[in-house]
Amino acid sequence: MPTFCRHNRFLANCPICSPPRAPAARRSGSRSGSGTATRKQPSRTTMRVRQVERPRDDGFRSQLAPGLKASADAERLAEEIAFASARLAALAGSPSGLYGDAAALAREGDREEATWLALLIAYLGPLEEGEDPFAGVRAARVPWAGGSLPVLDGVALGPRTAHDAARGEATFAAYRAWAARAGSQADAFTGEAAWSPERRFARLYERLALPGLGRDARFELLATLGLLGVYELTPDAMHLGGPGETTVAAKRVLGIGDTLLLERRAAELADVCAVPLAALDVALWNWARPARATLGFPGLEPDDDASSRVAHALGL
Repeated sequence: MPTFCRHNRFLANCPICSPPRAPAARRSGSRSGSGTATRKQPSRTTMRVRQVERPRDDGFRSQLAPGLKASADAERLAEEIAFASARLAALAGSPSGLYGDAAALAREGDREEATWLALLIAYLGPLEEGEDPFAGVRAARVPWAGGSLPVLDGVALGPRTAHDAARGEATFAAYRAWAARAGSQADAFTGEAAWSPERRFARLYERLALPGLGRDARFELLATLGLLGVYELTPDAMHLGGPGETTVAAKRVLGIGDTLLLERRAAELADVCAVPLAALDVALWNWARPARATLGFPGLEPDDDASSRVAHALGL
């Protein structure tokens, strides 16, 4: 007859009151059943943690970049700021490839197609491999006037792309809906006529917080539209925050995690080095990479004057 314990369970099934059971003997693998327990073999699928090798601390210190402890890191930062400065100058003066096409469309008065093309470039990103950095954007490009969405299956993406295959075309659908609420892209990006270029940049950065359009893509889009002359846009701040790669790099270089202090230190670094604030965007992102991405300007050399100014400001 089954016996109940004080926990109102069958005594044999109660994990507290039941008598301990001897573990079953494991067979050795032979049919003789000797009862000898075999040792569990270690798993072959072991996790390996690899650390990115960084230059050793050689005593370098700078108030402008308190997170850097090695001269090699500081020299790399100076070169990336110089390259980013040269890229900004090229965008404003002699844009190439699809950047040049967007600028030409704006000059011809077609700001809708110019804005749409700039979005495609910022979202998909120029390629680093192949003869044409804009091959992926060309493959996905559809006219704004048609109302259709780009099909991104199999489209080559650049190293700074914001696209996630799991999201599909949702970002473009959200962007079209955002522009439609304003009446047009031009109306949405112009905003209030009384806004300064800095105020317009800040307001649009907030309003463009669409699914899939993260910090890096938004900043790149607005800075590019301003440099190409499509709209009057000038960065008011770096808009650092969140998990973006540029923000992570800024925390490493500037030695602080607080967003407000990050913005202050970034502005001070750009001011003392006499470079545009926007140059820090690509510079910090590239600094954290194993190798520089040219982002649509293959063969572009760093600005020597900017390199010298940054090196002098950092005390190199």
